[in-house]
Amino acid sequence: MKFWKYFGLRLLTWALTIMIGVTFIFFIPRMFPSDPVETMMGQIEARSGSMDPVAKEAMRKQLRVQFGLEGSLWDQYVSFLWNGLLHFDFGPSLMSFPTPAKDIILRNLPYTVGLSLFTTVVAWCIGNLIGLLAGFRKNKRSSKILEGIAICIYPIPYFIVALVLQIVFSFVLGWFPLTTTIMYSGGLWKFIASLLKASVLPAVSMLLLGTGWWIISMKSLAATTAEEDFVLYARYRGLSEGKIGSSYVFRNSILTQITALAMSLGGVFNGSIMTEIIFTYPGVGTLIQDAIVQSDYNMILGCITISIVAIATCMRTCFLQNKRKWLVG
Repeated sequence: MKFWKYFGLRLLTWALTIMIGVTFIFFIPRMFPSDPVETMMGQIEARSGSMDPVAKEAMRKQLRVQFGLEGSLWDQYVSFLWNGLLHFDFGPSLMSFPTPAKDIILRNLPYTVGLSLFTTVVAWCIGNLIGLLAGFRKNKRSSKILEGIAICIYPIPYFIVALVLQIVFSFVLGWFPLTTTIMYSGGLWKFIASLLKASVLPAVSMLLLGTGWWIISMKSLAATTAEEDFVLYARYRGLSEGKIGSSYVFRNSILTQITALAMSLGGVFNGSIMTEIIFTYPGVGTLIQDAIVQSDYNMILGCITISIVAIATCMRTCFLQNKRKWLVG
C-alpha cells in the first residue's frame, strides 16, 4: 500500500514536471521578435517573385495553421498539448518545409543517443574502475594523483574541452576535419568509417569530463566502504587484498553507482548539445541551434519536448525502483 501511494505521488510529480517544462518551451519561442510564417513567406517571395495579394494571404493563413500559430495563445497551447505532447506531431519544419519536424528529429536522434549512451557507459566503466583503485588504496601516491586529475578535469565545461580538442587535433594537427562530414553515399562501410571518424573528438570531449565525475564519486564510496567493519573482518580472516577489493568493497560501492548511471542516462542531451554545435555533429543539438536561428517553432518544440519527457521519465523510474527496493527490503 505504501508503494502504490508513493507511486501515485511520483506519477503526479512526473506529469507536473513535463507539463511545466513543455509550457515554458511553448511560450518562450513565441517571445522571439521573428515570425516563422513571415520568414517562410519572405523565402517564397524571394524565389518566386511577387505574388497575388489574395493568394499571398491564403498561403499565410495556411502556413499559420500548419505551424500551430492560428488562434489565441490558449488555442495554440491546447493544440500543442494534444498534437505535440500526446501524439508527438509537431507539424512541418520551417527549415525543411514541408517535411514534418518529427521525421527530422527521428533521423537525427540516433546520433545524439548513440554518442551520449556510448560515452556515458564507457566513462562509467573507466571512472568506476579508477575510482575503486583510488579509494581502496587511498594512501598510495598514484591514487592521490588520479584523484587530483579527476578533480581538475570535472569542473571544466564541455564546450571548453571540445574547443581545445578541435583546435589541437583539427586545426593544428589536421588529423580530423573542422566540421563533421558523414558520407551517406558510397556504401555501408564508407558511411560507418566517416561516422566513426566524425564521432571521435565529440566522444573524447564528453568522455573526459564524464570519467572525472565517476572517479570522484566512486573514490569517495570505495574509501568509505573500505573503513567498514566487515572489510576489517575480511582482512583478519586473511583474505587477499584483491579478493577484498572485488568481493567486498566493489560490490557494496557499485550499487549506488548503478542507480546514478540509470539517472544519468536520462540526461543524454546534457553535454551533447554544446558538443554537437561545436563539431557540427548531426544530432539534436545542431537541430536546436538551427531551429533557434531560423525561428523554427515546431523544431524547437519537438526537440525540447522529447528531451523533457526522456529525462523526467528516466529520473522517476530510478526513484521508483529505489523506493520499491527500500519498502520491500
